[in-house]
Amino acid sequence: MTFTYSLIANCSHSKARAGVFSTPHGEVETPKFMPVGTIGTVKGITPSQLHSVNAQMILGNTYHLHIQPGEDIVAKAGGLHRFVGWDKPMLTDSGGFQVFSLADLRQITDDGVKFRSPKDGRIINMTPENSIRIQNALGADVIMAFDECPPATATRDEVEIAVERTYKWLQRCMNAHAKPDKQALFGIVQGGIYPDLRTQCALDLISLDLPGYAIGGVSVGEKPELIHETVRQTTPLLPVNKPRYLMGVGTYKEMVIAIASGIDLFDCVIPTRLGRHGAALVQGERINLRNAQYKEDFTPLDSQCSCYTCTNFSRAYLNHLIRSKEMLGYILLSLHNLHELIEFTNKIRRAIINDTFMAEFGHWLN
Repeated sequence: MTFTYSLIANCSHSKARAGVFSTPHGEVETPKFMPVGTIGTVKGITPSQLHSVNAQMILGNTYHLHIQPGEDIVAKAGGLHRFVGWDKPMLTDSGGFQVFSLADLRQITDDGVKFRSPKDGRIINMTPENSIRIQNALGADVIMAFDECPPATATRDEVEIAVERTYKWLQRCMNAHAKPDKQALFGIVQGGIYPDLRTQCALDLISLDLPGYAIGGVSVGEKPELIHETVRQTTPLLPVNKPRYLMGVGTYKEMVIAIASGIDLFDCVIPTRLGRHGAALVQGERINLRNAQYKEDFTPLDSQCSCYTCTNFSRAYLNHLIRSKEMLGYILLSLHNLHELIEFTNKIRRAIINDTFMAEFGHWLN
């Protein structure tokens, strides 16, 4: 098989696991945080810098890449890997979340979603078939099914409709998928904050025997406790021999809770978004480098971090760059933040293999 998940180790006191997800462009050692490169770039970061922080898999977004430059141009360039200069695994989100966030610009039917492009105003009809056609043209290793992602404010009736559509649309995605030997199609479990709907959706999707599964529709406005409960309840329902992906989550606490439940993969825009706003993640805590307290702080951003930023520059220099609105400051902070989250998941993986996960990271579960 082109895509396989191999289990390496289990934690003896939780459902945490370490594994290897094999793809045509290489292996992903799980658990792993994946940087987000929405429009074909992890903002401000070059592919060589991504290699330097040990990134193994990065994301692109179907919706944004369809709008610009268009999947035809990417295909003519030789596919997304060649177009963006990345030689390791890639994943494309279906665009479902972005489309459904355009509340004032879109119309949802059982057929799909029609929306007006915020870039040029043209009407786009995004159906499961079109989403898969676009992703086939982009050529990422993992492609995501087109699903309906209801907001946290959705009623139970609305979530029930979304769950039904998600299953039916997944079947249409499977029928439209032209490259199953080259691209793994992952299904997305929806169901909002309702455990019975999450269970129903998970079981329906599992019956279709896909290469991998994701949990979507979390961290869309609900309280953290509900996110945690949804992840704890849903993850064990997913197959043990397939990769499990929690979409849109990337904080220390959320990742540890998810890993303890059996999640393998994560993505989030937090590292580069914080960097672009002059903030850094240090041991899971956010610090604002604009603050005057760092003007004469000549210590590294994080003395325990081995990234390029921390081994070469001081907080004082970063403070100077950010206060001067110099591009380099935002790049250096983004680079560190990416390293921070990737290395955090690397440390967790080593702890799972050594069966010290609970001893080292259990305090995040409280």
